[in-house]
Amino acid sequence: MSEISILAIDVAKGSFQVCGVMADGAVAFNRSVTRPRLYQLLAEQAHCVVAMEACATSHHWGRVAQSSGHEVRLIPAAYVKPFVKRQKNDRADAEAIAEAASRPSMRFVAVKSAE
Repeated sequence: MSEISILAIDVAKGSFQVCGVMADGAVAFNRSVTRPRLYQLLAEQAHCVVAMEACATSHHWGRVAQSSGHEVRLIPAAYVKPFVKRQKNDRADAEAIAEAASRPSMRFVAVKSAE
């Protein structure tokens, strides 16, 4: 897992779609994980960029990722939508988040503190 440069997470309530992308842009994996497994994955993963659509719960997960030493990029949902290649589902959304996070001109939202 150390080769992963971007970890894109499509945030949901019970399970999360996680897409790991290598430095050359190839998708290493794109799978669904549970909430406890996501905590474990973020703790075990070598430092990388963790990207998510900006929403209320993404700030919590952003703080969790930052505490594990990751760089967090929250992307407004309107900026992710153009990168969805096929019908909207969690798998396609996670790949679109990874694609949007890799763009050099993309704008990101700062992670809010718990306060």
